[in-house]
Amino acid sequence: MPEGHTIHRLAADHRDAFAGRTVRTTSPQGKFSDSAALITGQELATAEAHGKHLFLGFDGLGWVHIHLGLFGKYTWGPGRAVPPPTDTVRLRLVGPDAYADLRGPTTCTLITDAEKQAIHDRLGPDPLRPEHDGEAAFARISRSRTSVAALLMDQKVVAGVGNVYRAEVLFRHGIDPYRPGRDLTRREWDAIWSDLVGLMREGVRNNRIDTVRPEHTPEAMGRPPRVDDHGGEVYVYRRTGQPCHVCDGEIRTAGLAARNLFWCPECQPAQRIGMV
Repeated sequence: MPEGHTIHRLAADHRDAFAGRTVRTTSPQGKFSDSAALITGQELATAEAHGKHLFLGFDGLGWVHIHLGLFGKYTWGPGRAVPPPTDTVRLRLVGPDAYADLRGPTTCTLITDAEKQAIHDRLGPDPLRPEHDGEAAFARISRSRTSVAALLMDQKVVAGVGNVYRAEVLFRHGIDPYRPGRDLTRREWDAIWSDLVGLMREGVRNNRIDTVRPEHTPEAMGRPPRVDDHGGEVYVYRRTGQPCHVCDGEIRTAGLAARNLFWCPECQPAQRIGMV
């Protein structure tokens, strides 16, 4: 499932391509046909993201709420000579300079301002929304016996963090992923939140997740670049059994809350207070 930086990048792409312009909307698949008919010929006012939720705003008509889920994806192209859509396209937007096809989302629906606000209200703070900070998240984490690894993946606690950022930020701060949230110090949490803000902003800029520090890049270490679907340089994510870039210990994996957890037992020991 795409993590928050991907959705914020999509919001920026929609603003760049369509904001302030009249768009034509269709639903070749048919599941969004009624709503597409309402908004076609209207101007896209804005686009924004909160966690893994994308919102396309049309003044006076509401918001198209999109959640990609596991299978949703976008295809983009220039606005001239737009090819015929396939019947798998849930939503096609066409503007003067670009078109975008959405396929396979978990959610694609037209909602009101009040319904949009209800979604924001149930989500935790998003490191990529400038008006958010980590206060509300720490208030929940500091009272919880649940592991910090599970809490970071709970979108009601922190919105937008997925399996990659979860694994990587805990490694970068030497935090045992099984440590109960209530045992995390305020100093540790502030460092984690600040790091998430920086890493995820870089993810938006580069459209990929890179988490290794300069001294651990392939060039600095004389190692081959990582080859993986998400395309970035990481410390522990999907590196099970490989040597840690920092200590040469073996990267471990285990199941936690229906997702794979990756960590280095040497750099993230259970008995150790996390590095900040």
